[in-house]
Amino acid sequence: MGFELRFTDKEITAWGGMGLMKRMLDHLHFDEALQKSGLPQPGSNRGYRPEQLITQFMLSVWCGANRFEHGEVTRHDPVLGRLFGFARMANFKAVMRLFRKFTQATNEHVFGNLYRWFFTQIAVDGLTLDLDSTVMTRYGSQEGAVRGYNPTKPGRPSHHPLMAFVADTRMIANCWLRPGNTQSAHNVRAFLDNTLDRLGRKRVALLRADSGFSDQVFLQDLEQKKLSHVIALRLNQPLQRALVEASGWWMLDDGIDLVSITYQAPSWSQPRRVVGIRQHIDKRVNPKGKTLSLWASDPQWGRYRFAALVTDLTLPAAEIWRLYRGRADCENRIKELKYDFAADSFCLQDFWATEASLNVALLAYNFMSLFSPGGAARECLGAWQKRYPTHLNHLTL
Repeated sequence: MGFELRFTDKEITAWGGMGLMKRMLDHLHFDEALQKSGLPQPGSNRGYRPEQLITQFMLSVWCGANRFEHGEVTRHDPVLGRLFGFARMANFKAVMRLFRKFTQATNEHVFGNLYRWFFTQIAVDGLTLDLDSTVMTRYGSQEGAVRGYNPTKPGRPSHHPLMAFVADTRMIANCWLRPGNTQSAHNVRAFLDNTLDRLGRKRVALLRADSGFSDQVFLQDLEQKKLSHVIALRLNQPLQRALVEASGWWMLDDGIDLVSITYQAPSWSQPRRVVGIRQHIDKRVNPKGKTLSLWASDPQWGRYRFAALVTDLTLPAAEIWRLYRGRADCENRIKELKYDFAADSFCLQDFWATEASLNVALLAYNFMSLFSPGGAARECLGAWQKRYPTHLNHLTL
């Protein structure tokens, strides 16, 4: 069977799927949202529009860039420039100069506006909000990059951003960059207030967080806000004793037992409902939880791995546990952000410039999540098939 080879003088691109993304951005009036967000303006009439620089940076991320310099690949693709209506594509240094204009106040104003606008495009309400933090290792002397907890690169300087995820839509609701030696729950009350503001009129039906956010002040704040929550607890000695002394353990599955107790930690101002979970190491494959340090050598209790959840919900203990297990998916979001969207790679010397570039990368991730079957893209683009979650050049009509 023969093949006929032909040549064409038409310009082609490996990222033709970006035309679909451009149509979605136009449908959502993204450029207008950027114009109203308060982006820093150029100091010269010959400077690039900041709206173009933001869009061009997101375009580079979608095409696989993991360094600012990689923006030159998409810059020299004339088809992409024409698809996005750019008369001329900016050098990657112009994008970096834009980010260097961001200050703390600018970040709050611009990204507050953009996140609020973005979530008005989402029809889902009654959201499940997950709080988590991650470590972003740095290899220089950038502002805020200091030595702290770093499990993958001990001793290396890092940043320790605090993030909020919308589990229902697999999106990011907020992100604050923080120095590497910051504790997980540091300033979390202000962060939650800021996140709720960025969600606009969206109602948060459930908040989940790990044991780093289980202090008394934060729990009290959630109760004052009447925000339903399920939060893991640290297995300190008073809680260990309460779990061992608890009566009413019942078997949910082979090797998994649950109990619901009323418990008041020494630092708490009032008792709260706690759901205890224990998994037998001989009956479960890779049991989750921790060994109780006070009973590590005990022939009975030492064979279990324990966990504990504090909640204000009145659901059965099994449902509380299942609800919290869904929180593990935010770890997948963090991996996607780092490995597919290079969220930890776009780092500048200035702290607030780095936070700005990080937030734009997160918005790029949100748009990719929006560009999915059942999302707004289906309404404006028609039916299509998604083959790979990272780059639009793998999408086909």
